[in-house]
Amino acid sequence: MEVCIRNKEGLYLLLFLLFSVSRVMCVSLRYSVLEEKKKGALVTNVLKDLKLGLGELSDRRAQLVFKSSKQYFHLDTHSGDLLIQDRIDREALCGQAEPCLQLSEIVLEDPLELHKIEIKIEDVNDNAPKFPKNAFELEISEMVPINTRFPLESAQDEDLGENSIQNYTLSPNEHFHLGVESNADGSKLVDLILQKPLDREKEPQFALTLMAVDGGTPRRTGTVQIKVNVLDINDNSPQFNQAEYKVKLKENSPQGTLVSKVEATDLDFGSNAEITYSFHRVSGKIHRVFHLNQDTGEIKVSGEIDYEKETRYEMNIKATDGGGLSGHCKVLVEIDDVNDNAPEVSVLSLKNIIPENSPPDLMVALLSITDQDSGDNGRTACSVDMNLPFVLKTTVSNYYQLVIQSPLDREKVTEYNITITATDRGSPRLTSKRIINVQISDINDNPPVFEKILYEMQVWENNIPGLLIGSVHAIDQDADRNAKVSYRVLSGKVDDSFVASYISVNSETGNVYVLRSLDYERIKDFQVTVKATDGGTPPLSAEVIVKVFVLDENDNAPFFLYPLQNSTSPCNELLPKMAEPGYLVTKVVAVDGDSGQNSWLSYELLKATDPTLFSIGTQNGEVKTRRPLNERDTSKQKLIILVKDNGVPPQTSTATLNILPVDGFSDPYMKMVDVRQQDPEEEEETLTLYLVICLAAVSALFLISVASFVAIKFIKKDDSGSFIAAPHFPPARPDIPEGCSDSQSGSLSRNYQYDVCLTGGSLSSEFRFLRPLIPVFSVGDPNLAVNHRISSGSQGIREHVENEESREQARASLSEDAAPRAGGPACTANPTVGANVNSGQNDWLSYQ
Repeated sequence: MEVCIRNKEGLYLLLFLLFSVSRVMCVSLRYSVLEEKKKGALVTNVLKDLKLGLGELSDRRAQLVFKSSKQYFHLDTHSGDLLIQDRIDREALCGQAEPCLQLSEIVLEDPLELHKIEIKIEDVNDNAPKFPKNAFELEISEMVPINTRFPLESAQDEDLGENSIQNYTLSPNEHFHLGVESNADGSKLVDLILQKPLDREKEPQFALTLMAVDGGTPRRTGTVQIKVNVLDINDNSPQFNQAEYKVKLKENSPQGTLVSKVEATDLDFGSNAEITYSFHRVSGKIHRVFHLNQDTGEIKVSGEIDYEKETRYEMNIKATDGGGLSGHCKVLVEIDDVNDNAPEVSVLSLKNIIPENSPPDLMVALLSITDQDSGDNGRTACSVDMNLPFVLKTTVSNYYQLVIQSPLDREKVTEYNITITATDRGSPRLTSKRIINVQISDINDNPPVFEKILYEMQVWENNIPGLLIGSVHAIDQDADRNAKVSYRVLSGKVDDSFVASYISVNSETGNVYVLRSLDYERIKDFQVTVKATDGGTPPLSAEVIVKVFVLDENDNAPFFLYPLQNSTSPCNELLPKMAEPGYLVTKVVAVDGDSGQNSWLSYELLKATDPTLFSIGTQNGEVKTRRPLNERDTSKQKLIILVKDNGVPPQTSTATLNILPVDGFSDPYMKMVDVRQQDPEEEEETLTLYLVICLAAVSALFLISVASFVAIKFIKKDDSGSFIAAPHFPPARPDIPEGCSDSQSGSLSRNYQYDVCLTGGSLSSEFRFLRPLIPVFSVGDPNLAVNHRISSGSQGIREHVENEESREQARASLSEDAAPRAGGPACTANPTVGANVNSGQNDWLSYQ
């Protein structure tokens, strides 16, 4: 096995210039291997010749690329061994061509290196010599002189060199021997030479054996039988018109195409002048490609004419007459090349997946363009579509680099089907195309983008915890992991609580959930920030505001501010009996904790003692009289007022309002009724119970009354100095000196003081304490009149209150007529009532 590295100064200079431009390293290596080696046999190890370390071929993705369609060798990129991949038959691969070479390249990446390899297929002696016919027959005239040479058909041996035919031998005889000569191509020519005159009468026929012997080890032979017939005298041999015929034939000429016509003449007569034509000493491929008509001498195409396989043919033609004499000529056929082979595009190296951030001038593929034609028919040009971000650059002859020309963006184009077009310069021009698929791999260069710049979601208050209220969605234009988006809520606070206790976002789907029940009256809206992060490295993210609006439900009933609906006693309003229709008695005020139409309130009289007497404003809650009062109207009018909101369903509340008709606010004798007095219907239901209680209590009260009367008299006598008592009220106002008047207002002619104490739920809780306010007039100082405008009885009460005595004791000391009961929540203690001597509307007074 031989290893040869070319070392030519001119080639190195050319390669150096090319490398400086293309940055492709190229080394040519030559190896040889015997044919018929077993599959897997070692040819050589290329690591040493390429000066590479173990494993470097694999790391640099080495490829062994052949120019032929069938690959006979395999490169182990791990060990560097060049191995036989398939059976090699040199004769089938190259025929008689010498040397028989297999051309290939080893392509390395990162950096790009191209190493040419020539593998010579060495011949072994695996073929024996073979004659074109099983037997030859010669006709020789008995008058032929000694040493006349009769050419014989040579044997053919597909082997070459020493393994081809080296000698011929002839079976022993007295009349003939062999003459062997060597051709310029090394083939052997054999002639049968006459060494003893022939005598037809003694020996008319000879049977000889011709043997061809090659020089291989072991030697192989081939034999043929020669039959020699001795004829009578034949004076003239055939003569060709031309000793050498030269013709041109286009390749791909169809079968039957006339190549040439040879012609010979013979001066004899009869059968001695009859000429036949035959191939003489030609190879088997001549018989496969051409046909010679033995009668006419026409040579026609009988096989495939392929310039790429054979550029010229040389054949010897023999003309033989009927007397056995022959003449010879040579025919040379030159094959003209036609443009019948389109260029072939071979991909030596390909990165079919490249990242989208690949820099310009990055090599994507290394291409080789070959054309089996010659001349302009074999000259090629290569191109790629102009609208692609790729361009072809020439490296060495017929090698091209496909490199990136402009930036790539996978989000716009995920893959390219690049069409490589190779065109030769023949006529007509032939074109071939090769499509290369290049996929663009993703890098994380795009952050997630939310579909909206602001998300607004709504949720009804009093929601179920964990309720889905919407979703956010972000799109990442990257691919695979770089496009996988996860969501989370950024930290923050809502109503002094962490936002994580209010809102949760599903990290995969972006669904937004409310974690707690919300109250519109507490939180009407809030916002959180959701962050979307992709799965790239480094990760990219985006944020969006999610605003949550809490929708109001009608979950709050209206609430009365006036009258208080939770009071244990109803509220009372006084109404002058002289009030005209439309008189404003009072105004009902209610509020609703809801909002919107849920808080729109309307009022109505749900129930009234006399529905015709009062009306209430639907919107403003004003209670007004509808007609004048008459004597048939009860002394207490009870109104049950309903307030209703506008929600769905509506919420309602009720409140009770008692209206007490009075003759006038200045009448000291106005009749006071129990504000807790029940309605007639209620009185009937409880009357029996109270009668029973009264009957039981009468007896006990009668027994106690006597003792109580004595005790009260005794106490009254002891405390008579502290109070001014009057046995009765005068029917008319007391005489007041004309010179005594209120220096500040002067609008009141007399003052009265009354106490009303009420107990809840009693039918007989009416206690009145009326005392005239007897002013103490000062003659000298008018200012003293104002300061002493209270009765001595009232003065005694205030002293008792200041001494932290109970109000009951103070009131008990006012009169011996009755003992006051403890006042309830609706008790009015010592209200001051002003009196006016006028009448009608002029007698109505207001208080502040």
